[in-house]
Amino acid sequence: MRRWQPSTPFLSRASFPASGDLVELDITLGPRDDWFTASALETLATQEWLVTPRSDRVGIRLQGEVPLERETPGELPSEGAVTGAIQVPPDGQPVLFLPDHPLTGGYPIIGALTDRCLDLAAQLPPGARIRFRIEGAQS
Repeated sequence: MRRWQPSTPFLSRASFPASGDLVELDITLGPRDDWFTASALETLATQEWLVTPRSDRVGIRLQGEVPLERETPGELPSEGAVTGAIQVPPDGQPVLFLPDHPLTGGYPIIGALTDRCLDLAAQLPPGARIRFRIEGAQS
């Protein structure tokens, strides 16, 4: 098992993350992080998230032991999203949007990857694990 960070150099396809590897990805919170409880924000950054086989160019479906809990119930109007946005459907299991992502579909976006992490995220295979690091947060 290898540990990956955005600064890890890629030399060949063989050096891409593999199933079981832990990949650290930097994120910024928003625009709807206020829709989540304080414990959900902590869980987002401290829990390991598994990349599921239900992932494709639209998004990486993640699974964590503890789902993210909402403070604000309901849905919001569909809105645009950036590549790398982290949308949280009602089940609390995040979806990391990739290049072919749709509008939000009414689910809040808790945060988004930093630009330097997008390429690394696109290489994640099923079985890889993610740990999010919130930019500007105290470690």
